Amino acid sequence: MKRVLVVDDAAFMRMSLRMTLEKNGYEVVGEAENGNIAFQKYRELNPDIVTMDITMPEADGIQAIKMIKSIDPNPTIIVISALGQESQVKEAIITGAKGFIVKPFKEETVLKTLSKF
Repeated sequence: MKRVLVVDDAAFMRMSLRMTLEKNGYEVVGEAENGNIAFQKYRELNPDIVTMDITMPEADGIQAIKMIKSIDPNPTIIVISALGQESQVKEAIITGAKGFIVKPFKEETVLKTLSKF
């Protein structure tokens, strides 16, 4: 069972992703509402996959990816973000994200993307 850390500043989005993942055989080991907490939880929980929002307070998704990569050179991070953020998504991929899902997400898109890892 893949262990997932869900990172999004919106509690509703974290809950929605958690429900989608858990009912499809993933274990959500933690949640974070900003990049700083995501980094702390990543160190603490060592998840297999991270779903990462880009636009968040304190430290955004790009900063969080960089922090995580400083302690793990090859993390599996999937960005889940709204349309209209193409430049940030490109930066996230260049920084080290392995995939991208558009919000509002469809359950089958999340499952298909995460199943690759």
